[in-house]
Amino acid sequence: MSRRRLDPAAQLRGQMLTSRLTQARRASGRSAEAVAHSAGISVETVRSIEKGRTSTPEFFTVAALATELGLSLDDLYAFACQPSGAHLQSPGTPDADSSP
Repeated sequence: MSRRRLDPAAQLRGQMLTSRLTQARRASGRSAEAVAHSAGISVETVRSIEKGRTSTPEFFTVAALATELGLSLDDLYAFACQPSGAHLQSPGTPDADSSP
């Protein structure tokens, strides 16, 4: 079974989700490795989400990251569904694994 391509609105929500999770991790001062370990997921999964390679992460992965970073799922969803892409990082921002 092949996957359908995400429509532009879904792609934007995925980018917003990625942006918020990355922002929260960096604000916590913790490395991707530390957050992944505490959340019980792989470092590669965290990096893949933060770099946008995983546009639709599994629900329980997002829930584990949100819990670990002190984000409520309601707030995370509201942020991801904002009509403006103003909070998105530009593609030229530093790699997720190069910051603490």
